[in-house]
Amino acid sequence: MSSSRVRALFLPLLILLALASQSCVPLPYGADARPALSGSPSPRSVKFGAYVGYGADGISRIAGLGTWLGRSTPTVGHAYLPGDRWSNIEGAPGYLAHWATWRKARKDRLFVLNVPLLERNEAHLPDATVRAELRKGAKGAYDAHFRALAGRLVSLGLRDTVLVLGWEMNGITYTHRCGPDPASWKRYWVRIVNAMRSVPGQRFRFEFTPNRGRDAVPWPRCYPGDRHVDIIGMDAYDAPRGLSFTAQLNEPYGLREHVRFARAHRKPIAFPEWGLYENGDNSAYMRGMLNWIARQKPLYQTISDYCPHGVWRCRSNPKASAVYKALMGKKKPGKKK
Repeated sequence: MSSSRVRALFLPLLILLALASQSCVPLPYGADARPALSGSPSPRSVKFGAYVGYGADGISRIAGLGTWLGRSTPTVGHAYLPGDRWSNIEGAPGYLAHWATWRKARKDRLFVLNVPLLERNEAHLPDATVRAELRKGAKGAYDAHFRALAGRLVSLGLRDTVLVLGWEMNGITYTHRCGPDPASWKRYWVRIVNAMRSVPGQRFRFEFTPNRGRDAVPWPRCYPGDRHVDIIGMDAYDAPRGLSFTAQLNEPYGLREHVRFARAHRKPIAFPEWGLYENGDNSAYMRGMLNWIARQKPLYQTISDYCPHGVWRCRSNPKASAVYKALMGKKKPGKKK
């Protein structure tokens, strides 16, 4: 039989096999920066909000974001505690009371609070100092500070807050970084969670949230274990320069690995920080990220809505803002036949 005859006979079979193999790929792992198809999941189906300020001004801006989108007010509020001194990590800033009022106004609202693990959190302390602090924390030296925070949140009515502890621990920005001593960091996390769970009335959920990618240390090395983690988040900005969204999906410890890791540990995912960055007004990133969010169905997502990351409050990003508004805003009513 001639080679051309063989190709003619087997070509249809090869095509069928290729199509069958594509159809077996789970939808969540096929998402990239391509436009969403008709009937695809919508990012509007995921609870969303934005970081637009930590005080009362942030609460008013959340309402403004909803007005800009032409839909109901976003239902996720996001704030941070200062990490300069222990009294602030204990929740001393008065703005928590404003968030408590906001949270109580609607049952479907969710409050997310980033909590530093150590004071002097942005003082760029050397690794030796960080290592010593982590070891003190792992032995219980700072338990009382976190019990105080838990008690304050419960007394305000914020008993069901999502607590993003020690975020971006795989990087080098914060004193609460993991790299100098991952073993002590994990033991310290466990002590913090146990201390906060010991407070009567609490229903907190504790979120483990690294930076996307490897950064200074592979983030799975910092994971403190399933008993003390409720949500696995990821902070995912459009960086570094020149890295496509598809590359952000596929890089080591990137967006795909985040989803795989969370599924393996049977935890929901979240995106507490994400947005534009070193690639400027990147509409392809914005569409890719929102499509990814729609397909993965995280517990919530909150874009960092200020320059250079944001959409509503940053006029430097008109193309990406248009994509965000089109995919997240209110659908236009269909024409009546």
